[in-house]
Amino acid sequence: MTTTTASALRVRPRIWIGLAIWLGYMLVVLAIQLASGIPYDDWGANATNLFFGAGMSLIIATVLLVITTSLLGWWRPALFDRERSRHRWPIFVPIVVAVAALLNLSAVDWGSYTGAFFAASVVLLLVGFTEEIVDRGLLVVGLRSRLGEGWVWFLSSALFALSHFINVALGAPVFNTAFQVASAFLGGTAFYILRRTTGSLIWAMVLHGLWDFSVFAVGVGNPSALLGVANILYLIAGVIGLAVVAFVIRGANERTDAAPPPVAAASAPGA
Repeated sequence: MTTTTASALRVRPRIWIGLAIWLGYMLVVLAIQLASGIPYDDWGANATNLFFGAGMSLIIATVLLVITTSLLGWWRPALFDRERSRHRWPIFVPIVVAVAALLNLSAVDWGSYTGAFFAASVVLLLVGFTEEIVDRGLLVVGLRSRLGEGWVWFLSSALFALSHFINVALGAPVFNTAFQVASAFLGGTAFYILRRTTGSLIWAMVLHGLWDFSVFAVGVGNPSALLGVANILYLIAGVIGLAVVAFVIRGANERTDAAPPPVAAASAPGA
């Protein structure tokens, strides 16, 4: 069990701090991607577009988030829960998402990849760290300072989903982005379940990075029919996740303003 209280952290968690980090991350990423001058739909055209259109913003954001988390002293509560959820069986939801990601990778037209393009696309794995440390890490720490775990799940998943609307400013179609936002809420729920059932954000980072990489990779060249199976499996997992997330919320004691557990007083030495 990991014990985390506000008094043990360098900066006391507050909801506004978590929200400020969420907003700041979006603005930094958006500014860098807009400055590249590369439209969202052109990222996959070549290795240069991919690196400067998406990869550069992730590298800079990673550095800034490491500095921010260190200054706040929030690494432990951001990465680890006090206790894993009482119900562990909902972990099957993120496992199904992992299977969907592997199906995506199986559907990829790897012959369309050049060495340079593959190297640039590997940088996209950083999204697993950046988006998870923001949305289910630092934001969750801030939300837990005042809110119950049900609200923590809902708001962190909703804000994670809504952050994808910045793609519209980069030239992505509104309808496609709206569907992406809805899908992201389902995915965010699966990643939250993975955090609660394992007690660690690290596995959610790994799965998130794998999923996003697989989604991008399958968009290159001519993917096989497994792509459709993977998409359906992902949506099914997300809907089931909504049905079972309450089981990993129930009984949670993750409030960062909670008092530390009492320590039994030492017996007085005999006279």
